Amino acid sequence: MKRNSDILIIGGGIIGLACAYYLMKAGRQVCIIDQDCIGAGASHGNCGLVYTSGLLPLCAPGIIRHELIRTIRRTSPLYIKPGLDIPRLFWLLNFARNCTADHLNYAIQTRKKMLHHSRLFYERLFSEEPLNGDWEKKGILMVFKSEAAWQEHAKINEYLKSYGLGAEPLVGDALFGLEPSLREDIYGAWHHPVDSHLRPDKLLQEWKDLLLRHDTVIAENCALQSFGLTGERIAGVITTQGEFTAETYVLASGAWTPPIARQLGLSIPIQPGKGYSITMARPPMCPNLPCYLYEKSVVATPWQSGFRLGGTMEFSGLNSIIYEKRIQNLIAAARQYLKTPLKESVGEQWVGMRPMTYDDLPLIDWAPRQNNLMLATGHGMMGISMAPSTGKLVSELITDTTPHIDPTPYSIRRF
Repeated sequence: MKRNSDILIIGGGIIGLACAYYLMKAGRQVCIIDQDCIGAGASHGNCGLVYTSGLLPLCAPGIIRHELIRTIRRTSPLYIKPGLDIPRLFWLLNFARNCTADHLNYAIQTRKKMLHHSRLFYERLFSEEPLNGDWEKKGILMVFKSEAAWQEHAKINEYLKSYGLGAEPLVGDALFGLEPSLREDIYGAWHHPVDSHLRPDKLLQEWKDLLLRHDTVIAENCALQSFGLTGERIAGVITTQGEFTAETYVLASGAWTPPIARQLGLSIPIQPGKGYSITMARPPMCPNLPCYLYEKSVVATPWQSGFRLGGTMEFSGLNSIIYEKRIQNLIAAARQYLKTPLKESVGEQWVGMRPMTYDDLPLIDWAPRQNNLMLATGHGMMGISMAPSTGKLVSELITDTTPHIDPTPYSIRRF
């Protein structure tokens, strides 16, 4: 295995692979190391939405009150582990400070540019490369049991329409004609036609194979142990498989970024937001397109090769503990919206750590201390949706090429 390269990427999730791809296309020799298998983290078991219309950040005005009410009613997907955790408390306070109209407008403008370009890059990627990923351009259905909640979403839709991302309202025969798998007591839905979906674990394997064919070096089960420093530069990294060196390093380690960055004296305000999913064979009456079961904050994603339910947001630290109650909550939520009987036994139960920033914007920037370290992390729940644009931007910054979007909003200096 070659242990010296132009670029060493630490982290083999969707962001790391996207960075590797665009750097490879720019003519750089790339090496990826990962503490697990490629794509085993948050990229593996998410619901695979390429959510171009997902402009609104989590830190929106009114969200704290909304979630408190849902918590009291025991309908919230959010869980925060009790206890004195200073970094988590700091994160939560800053999240609350960002729940303003000013930040909402700023975040929407910023997210729109990255999401728009990612969609275009995905289309180019699937047309130019031998990748499939079960990618389908059918849009996403936001599904509502109650008329009141459906009507409330109309306000959000008016906002999205001003950015050219409005949805089509569907009730009655118009809804059930498009999606017959929904129960008859569903009131309505909003169809966002610009969105698409893919199967992330399949895409990651195909992308990995493509990179290997183009001489990218990939070291799996290769945990980083320490950095070797020379002045203001990283000289190499010591791993469980020996030392790797490069001219430039990219830290794309998702929720594991903060403990790694602390070795370099960097404080990265990212909290791991645990998400759950269950994957199974396609049920007898499978949805035609992804359905966001709005009141329950659960996503049901169909592919030709399977079916997945995912959701929840758990702040309980870096751990892979699966709580059976949350798995059962996913199934129970789906049964309230979908006709099809869902079996108790599933092919895979999964948890993954989403890298959450308190302003719900990613971090893509040169590190302030080490001048050959690029940070690419903090994509929260939008890693799949933002990966191509992130990878392209990282490549442009490293190769000193004019960036396709303004990198300023993603700077580490905002923290």
